[in-house]
Amino acid sequence: MIRTEEMILNVGPQHPSTHGVFRLVIKIDGEIIKEAQPVIGYLHRGTEKIAENLQYTQIIPYTDRMDYISAMTNNYVICHAVETIAGIEVPERAEYLRVIAMELNRVASHLVWWGTYLLDLGATSPFIYAFREREMILNLFNELCGARMTFNYMRVGGVKWDAPEGWIEKVRDFVPYMREQLKGYHQLVTGNEIFLNRVKGIGTYTKEDALAYSLSGANLRCTGVKWDLRKDEPYSIYDRFDFDVPVFDTGDAWARYQCRMAEIEESLKIVEQAVAQFPADGPILAKVPKIIKAPKGETYVRIESPRGEIGCYIASDGKKEPYRLKFRRPSFYNLQILTKLIEGENISNLIAILGAIDIILGEVDG
Repeated sequence: MIRTEEMILNVGPQHPSTHGVFRLVIKIDGEIIKEAQPVIGYLHRGTEKIAENLQYTQIIPYTDRMDYISAMTNNYVICHAVETIAGIEVPERAEYLRVIAMELNRVASHLVWWGTYLLDLGATSPFIYAFREREMILNLFNELCGARMTFNYMRVGGVKWDAPEGWIEKVRDFVPYMREQLKGYHQLVTGNEIFLNRVKGIGTYTKEDALAYSLSGANLRCTGVKWDLRKDEPYSIYDRFDFDVPVFDTGDAWARYQCRMAEIEESLKIVEQAVAQFPADGPILAKVPKIIKAPKGETYVRIESPRGEIGCYIASDGKKEPYRLKFRRPSFYNLQILTKLIEGENISNLIAILGAIDIILGEVDG
């Protein structure tokens, strides 16, 4: 008779493999996880409370530091919320710049996930290739807004700067290059037998589970639910573009991988169309007062970030600061299902399951 005893282990809060300062307390019996308790809050910044003492434009840099891997979408959601409550119309050229920036950032975000996830599973080369292509996107952002990670590019009513001369052409050239690299990614990883054995049938849940846990993004679409706010509740100028919403139905880590890889291709389609339609001239910022005072009332807007549905709620009492501000952060909601997925699993699958969720701890902790 094999005799085992239970042991309590701390996984994290070191950064490697936990995708941020995330602590997971697990109870194991041999190699089987019996209980799991996520512990968050190591990166808490109090963004929502700080925002109550800031003017609306001053809040934008704080949003960069929530999901710092896709800061452009965070910039956009706060601006979109203020524009909605204040009835501000954004110029067309600014909307195109916003969409190009957000979709390039979606590609860069998925590249970080792809490279780090494969690193979690023991493969080094994909990480190097992913960061090579991401570097090209960050160089484009550096030219556009003077920053590589915390962009502070969006403004209420438009964007901070126009695209520099030749920038649109560089974006146009990047699209076919990235498509070619994506083929190489699939040749290297997607058909790899070792990789498939690590992710197929791991961390599986149903459509009902996904909806019950309020999952969004690839974590929802991997169960067969075709829901993408860019299509189902179009905002900005997304209704002008022809693109698909990748959906898979096995609900495992493999399906989430396939979703994100297909989303890179769809984002490239959007960027390609946006560059082709880009207005020759026009303003990049609406006429808004230097100090914006939102009228009394409340609003909630939501958009599709690389990790799912990010929302922004604003309650205004007519002052230059919000009375209340709340973000719906997709990483926070997506993380909830982790305990259900890993209890009863072998500890060797723990990081493969966690990594497939694609969390950013700055967004989990807020």
